Amino acid sequence: MAYRSISPSVIRRLPRYYRFLKDLEGQGITRISSAELSRKMGLTASQIRQDLNCFGGFGQQGYGYNVQLLIDEIAKILGLDKPQKLIIIGIGNLGRALATHIRFDNKGYELIGLFDQKESLVGQIVHNLPIRSMDCLDEFCKENKPTAAVLCIPKESAEAIAYKLVKLGIKGFLNFSHYDLGLAYPNVSVENVHFGDKLMVLSYNMNNKNN
Repeated sequence: MAYRSISPSVIRRLPRYYRFLKDLEGQGITRISSAELSRKMGLTASQIRQDLNCFGGFGQQGYGYNVQLLIDEIAKILGLDKPQKLIIIGIGNLGRALATHIRFDNKGYELIGLFDQKESLVGQIVHNLPIRSMDCLDEFCKENKPTAAVLCIPKESAEAIAYKLVKLGIKGFLNFSHYDLGLAYPNVSVENVHFGDKLMVLSYNMNNKNN
């Protein structure tokens, strides 16, 4: 089922709901009210109800939300029950850290390939996967059919590599290249990630808090 009319801001809150609910599940909590959830998440109960009602609503008056049911429903909405095959391009410090420390498998992805243009890195094993040469990219994609890619590459390389990957079947990008990637393909999704932007927003907030 598609949710094309849902506000992007609502969609961006869903992973946070999922994360908090998984924590509750780990604590053995089986049900929770919107008021209780709002206190834990720093949102209003009204906001939570409005967000979840966009997808049909999952609470019961006087009962609240079944935690496991809500986890399962949000996982379906986010597509976590249909894992995407993922590759990482650029296995420098950032790419290596992502491959080693991020649990892609519980976020809707199966990490299947690592690629770098530096021949000195080719053949090294990172998190049980060999680093492959970029020369192998075409053959690998045609054989294994990845659908998502993480770009940890210099910004001057991002656009050309992204277009090459689209032709090889990639439908989604998580882009750390410091280049605002915008592809002229309506069926391709891009998330541009800028740590520097977040740091500057943090700086603003810290400098504008009332002491």
